[in-house]
Amino acid sequence: MNGFYAIAIDGPSGAGKSTQAKRLAKEFSFIYVDTGAIYRTLGLACWRAGIDRKDAAAVMELLKTLDISIRYNAEGEQRMYLNGEDVSAEIRQPEISICASDVSSLQEVRSFLLDMQRKFARENNVVMDGRDIGTVVLPDAELKIFLTASAEARARRRLLDLKEKGIEEPFEDVLRDINYRDEQDSRRAAAPLRMAEDAVLVDSSDIGFEETFAILCELVIRRLAVSEV
Repeated sequence: MNGFYAIAIDGPSGAGKSTQAKRLAKEFSFIYVDTGAIYRTLGLACWRAGIDRKDAAAVMELLKTLDISIRYNAEGEQRMYLNGEDVSAEIRQPEISICASDVSSLQEVRSFLLDMQRKFARENNVVMDGRDIGTVVLPDAELKIFLTASAEARARRRLLDLKEKGIEEPFEDVLRDINYRDEQDSRRAAAPLRMAEDAVLVDSSDIGFEETFAILCELVIRRLAVSEV
């Protein structure tokens, strides 16, 4: 035990992990780490370079030349930087989601980026979300949550998020991308998406954001014996 608490939130694409984790971190004064953003940043780099994202050797060769870093602005929001450029908005484009899924399926990539993720937990109280946080990245996390929802519910929410960003996408395309990511994440050989044996399952298919958040807060208070700010 290093004196810090770790909350691991796993689940499929579009389940609301990042939004909930971000608010949870703020509520309890923890550091929020969106691990998916790291893979999105690498996916963006591959997309820009025109590299085959499933070619492990080519992706690793590129990765070793990149400077990928996480910074936090004055509001405590995580920002992703690629070679000094803030790419936080660009990595949220739909086509980059697919790129992220492809590169994150490579074992070499996951191993290379593992220590970057663990370093935050060694030095801070963290809320970390992704696909394999509770199973691989932080297997000793004090609280593990598996946040999920039906593919249709996730597609509807993702569509609203995209519209707020001024991005118009047909529902069928968003649903297809989510189903693709689900299949990729669940079947990949490297750290597939699965619920840790000691994780708490939270299904938000039929409940709203606030109700889901209340459930998560109760879990944190009960499991970690910490208070809200």
